[in-house]
Amino acid sequence: MNDDECQHLAEDLDRVYREIVAAVARYRPEADLELIRLAFEVAREKHRDQTRRSGEAYITHPLAVARILADLEMDPPTLAAGLLHDVVEDTELTQEEMILRFGPEVAALVDGVTKLQTVGRDVFADDQGADADPPSPGDPERTHKQRETIRKAANLRRIFLAMARDLRVIIIKLADRLHNMRTLGAMSETQQKRVALETLQIFAPLAHRLGIWQLKWELEDLSLKYLEPEAYERLASQVAQTRGDRQGEVDEAIAILKERLAADGIDAHITGRPKHLYSIYQKMRKQELDFGEIHDLVALRVIVHTRQECYHALGVISGLWTPMPGMFSDHIARSKSNLYQSLHMKVMGPHDKPLEVQIRTWEMHRTAEFGVAAHWAYKEQGEGGKASDQFELKLSWLRQQLFDWQADAGDSSDFLRSVTEDLFADQVFVFTPRGDVIDLPAGATPIDFAYRIHSDVGQHADGARVNGRLVPLSYQFRNGDVATIITRTNASPSRDWLAFVKTAHARAKIRGYFRRLLHDENVQQGREMLQREAKRLGLDPHALLKDEALRSVAPQFKVQSEAELLAAIGYGTVSVGAVVSRLMPEEAPEPRGIVVGRGRADESTLKVTAGSVDNVLFRRARCCLPVPGDAVVGYVTRGRGMALHRVDCPNALHYRQSEPERLIAVEYAGSDSQVYSVNLLIETIDRTGLLADVGTVFGELKTNITAVRTQTHRDRTATLGISVEVKDAAHLNRLFTAIRRLPDILDVSRAVGGREK
Repeated sequence: MNDDECQHLAEDLDRVYREIVAAVARYRPEADLELIRLAFEVAREKHRDQTRRSGEAYITHPLAVARILADLEMDPPTLAAGLLHDVVEDTELTQEEMILRFGPEVAALVDGVTKLQTVGRDVFADDQGADADPPSPGDPERTHKQRETIRKAANLRRIFLAMARDLRVIIIKLADRLHNMRTLGAMSETQQKRVALETLQIFAPLAHRLGIWQLKWELEDLSLKYLEPEAYERLASQVAQTRGDRQGEVDEAIAILKERLAADGIDAHITGRPKHLYSIYQKMRKQELDFGEIHDLVALRVIVHTRQECYHALGVISGLWTPMPGMFSDHIARSKSNLYQSLHMKVMGPHDKPLEVQIRTWEMHRTAEFGVAAHWAYKEQGEGGKASDQFELKLSWLRQQLFDWQADAGDSSDFLRSVTEDLFADQVFVFTPRGDVIDLPAGATPIDFAYRIHSDVGQHADGARVNGRLVPLSYQFRNGDVATIITRTNASPSRDWLAFVKTAHARAKIRGYFRRLLHDENVQQGREMLQREAKRLGLDPHALLKDEALRSVAPQFKVQSEAELLAAIGYGTVSVGAVVSRLMPEEAPEPRGIVVGRGRADESTLKVTAGSVDNVLFRRARCCLPVPGDAVVGYVTRGRGMALHRVDCPNALHYRQSEPERLIAVEYAGSDSQVYSVNLLIETIDRTGLLADVGTVFGELKTNITAVRTQTHRDRTATLGISVEVKDAAHLNRLFTAIRRLPDILDVSRAVGGREK
């Protein structure tokens, strides 16, 4: 890039930055803009020599993400995190430095987005490999489809955990995905289709469920552009050709309606909102229509000042134009679960052409465009915590569904099905007799409704009334139905329910009921499986499988008694190998699961060259434990020789700032027969059999484990601290790749300790 181009880029960056700051100053006059300024300067510096696939300077991407977040009127910490969201992942800036420079709030947001980077990473990373993932070491026969299911399920788990912790993380991710979609043309056709499909299946529905219309429609249109390029171009051309005639009709309708509303004393802002291309495409496909048969390409949007004026305007419009039967929805009295509120109606407008009209207040309009992002300010600005409590209440459904999916899903395919059926399907809104809104997937039945109310209601459901009349339990709800479940104490689930229930939550509860009915049979089968496994390993089943021993290990598998443990083995939810490994004597070798070795790596054969001097006296720093193949630097300590650090170690970065004269460039080589201790941190969904699965990976890659530490968290995740012995950095990278392919793994990294002196 020559000097003129550099100058032009700098001017463009400064211009966009000033636009962002000006936008924040408009919607948050009290905001401290210093945080955004500092984030911009750091992001520009750290990404200075990086470019995107398109050849653009990389800083243009985080700046565009921040621009999108400003359009959503997000708070300064979110904008700062948007500017910095790739810095920790792609530059030498560490999470510790992020906390020191920007505070824990921004650092937590950046960390949350960084943990989501594996979603779509294979598409946007510069080191894109083959489209098909290679088989994992522990499962060479796994099909590509199975691997894709596991990958997608793991991605969704990361997304929903991030949403449960802080919704701003997923809003940043949506902004990140939108800009990537806007610049997707730089990718290959295969990559374009892959990421467009993921966007259409996951990110656009997420934006919809969060109510962020402004992002949803553009994500859908851009996905259509790359998935069906011919249909997109044809539709875009047809819409453009008819725009002139259509605009004249809309202007006429606006003028008539504005005059009539003004006559009734209603000050209304009226605009024409064109339908976006994807919604037109969907209507043509589902209803088998030609473009010329679609007449409602534009909806009138009427924005007034108060809720009362919404209904007043509704009456005026109904008197002005003839309403179309069955084409009215009141989303103000009962808002949608994504916070959306508006009155919808279709009328026969001027020249007897169908016309859709939406009526809402300015506050409702802001929510309709920005969704949960519009309500973020309420969380911060409520008096006495009332607004904050209301905000949390409105989002409680999201967190509850997350935990229901985690509890109900047995494996990755179950989890993926649960999410796609329950969250991303079309919805119906059903009301309890008290007027509470229950959102369910389209096609849901009274049994789904009953289990959503409470598990006991579902277990004892005996009948249902909808809108006051008795209906079969297989009845499929329509929007606006009022449902009452009839229960009976001695009623119980029927296997027939599995044929028509729609939600994964209800299905899991029904299956759980019948699983408990077969408890005794499963207990016997579990005991026989343990006995066979013990005999296969040459162990004495009678000595190994005593009730006291089973009872002692049962809590490790989240069951309370030996009978429950045996039943879980018989049903298949607990691995027989994992149980045997816990029961075996300490001196016996463990055939499966985590194998903990007793030896320590001998580092005496390591070779380090500093300048022209070979075999320098040194030690590996315990804070980062470098291995051959790592980029390293030597630090001359006071009286203890030279400590070898990884160049990205926080301590090495500190020394580079405070004592650069003590750092020495070194070369680090190992021995083919040597192994070196490394500490790993694995973040994962907490589930039964996890340690056994992780241990299998280490066994397949012939990796010895010297220590294991586990910690469970309240959000149903767990952290595994594992000390292993590896040959070099390449061996370690193979471990990382294999572990990340396991179901339910959220992240794997090398542990970094505290300051070494």
